[in-house]
Amino acid sequence: MKTVYAIPNCNTVKKALDWLKKNKVAVEFHDYKKKGITATQLTHWSKQIGWETLINKKGATWRQLPKEIQESITTQKAAIALMIEKTSIIKRPLIEENGKIIVLGFDETEYKKALK
Repeated sequence: MKTVYAIPNCNTVKKALDWLKKNKVAVEFHDYKKKGITATQLTHWSKQIGWETLINKKGATWRQLPKEIQESITTQKAAIALMIEKTSIIKRPLIEENGKIIVLGFDETEYKKALK
């Protein structure tokens, strides 16, 4: 079973979920706001794609952080602490299957390749 890690009120997530439903891709939804995320999970993902990739620096959550906090995120440990505290900062949606990240974000072309 594929798991979508995200927050439900994000427009990108809504587009991705609509695409998955339309294309009959069965997924389980993990809501960061309700279920949170563990340091273990974030470390596992960081090993796959790098902690820098997991942080959404284009989003409002990152932009609203004070400059000194943004500048302090220079290590995986600091990034993971921030992602646990502010789950909205994690790029989304992240789709995982059997412990492996399949896709991050929403790009229809990527979804067609990875999820069909």
